[in-house]
Amino acid sequence: MNMLHYRSRLLLLVLFAIAMALVEAAVVAYLRALYYPEGFTVILKEISRQHLMIEIGREFATIVMLATVAGLAGRERWERFGWFVMLFGVWDIFYYFWLKITIDWPLAWNDWDILFLIPAPWVGPVIAPVLVSLLMIFVGISLTRLYKRKIRFRPTVTTWVTALIATGMILYSFLRDAGRVTRGEHPEPYWYSALILGLGLYLFAYWWSYRQADE
Repeated sequence: MNMLHYRSRLLLLVLFAIAMALVEAAVVAYLRALYYPEGFTVILKEISRQHLMIEIGREFATIVMLATVAGLAGRERWERFGWFVMLFGVWDIFYYFWLKITIDWPLAWNDWDILFLIPAPWVGPVIAPVLVSLLMIFVGISLTRLYKRKIRFRPTVTTWVTALIATGMILYSFLRDAGRVTRGEHPEPYWYSALILGLGLYLFAYWWSYRQADE
């Protein structure tokens, strides 16, 4: 794949992410039909341990698949990271697109969803992961285009510290109600301010290193 022209590589990776999103949406559609026949809610239903372990394994395998394809597409560490976050963003957005096409969900951008199960349930309104994914697509394409121009990305200490703070804020916004939904309780209002601030810090962190990238 490294021998392909940049645009051809990008097109193939986007097609892979879109197709993979359909597979993901199909699995979730079956799970919801099985465990939420009366209609989906963000409150976790009790499922068999076998199904839970299979679902956790599937989620882990999804990340491995995205990382593997990104590893094949890139030559250097940060180029591979760029392809990975681009793939993840496209996959996540089209996951919701396919859910809308197949089971007419979500009904609104503020509908709550169970986003991930590792290491605990991540929950939040659909708009939240979509915004994160849009940023990932922007960063991923921008980063891989640097390497297309033979420019190396060199994150600084400021970048790392800012990105870690941003990661903590966004993860907290998704994980703070994990215990509530697991206990069968409704989550608290989503902490949009943490999401927006976290995304802003990520943009700053990326911009700070992008402007210092060199050949």
